[in-house]
Amino acid sequence: MNIQCEVPACNVPEKEIRAVLKNHTTVAVVGISHKPERDSHKVAAYLLGAGYRMVPVHPLQKEILGQTVYPDLAAVPFPIEIVNIFRRPDMVEPIVDQAIAVNARVVWMQVGVVNNKAARKAEAAGLRVIMNRCIKTEHMKMVAQAMSG
Repeated sequence: MNIQCEVPACNVPEKEIRAVLKNHTTVAVVGISHKPERDSHKVAAYLLGAGYRMVPVHPLQKEILGQTVYPDLAAVPFPIEIVNIFRRPDMVEPIVDQAIAVNARVVWMQVGVVNNKAARKAEAAGLRVIMNRCIKTEHMKMVAQAMSG
């Protein structure tokens, strides 16, 4: 099956990405892998090391990186601020629905993940949307900028 990647119809400006990273500390990583070589695992480990509360979300795992894994966003027993999505674009919309239902503040789709329909739905519900960007890369840029200026 050939899945086409959309171009983001909109994205928040750099300044707003920095604000998201500074003001929100609980990040659910949806689609995290238990395999250390996978990007989702590396990003989750980075977030933990950077001081974020990283919440792994995967229906088949119990523990990843020493953290309890939840089968979906609804199962997480505390507020989630950022929903970081490591899933195919065609699987994003139900995750956005869950993010809206749990009152998340931000939907963040990783590099290669763009779903404009889901983004419009999230924005209509008051969530900020970041697409086709890596949360780890953006955090590293923010730290580098803070150190240089």
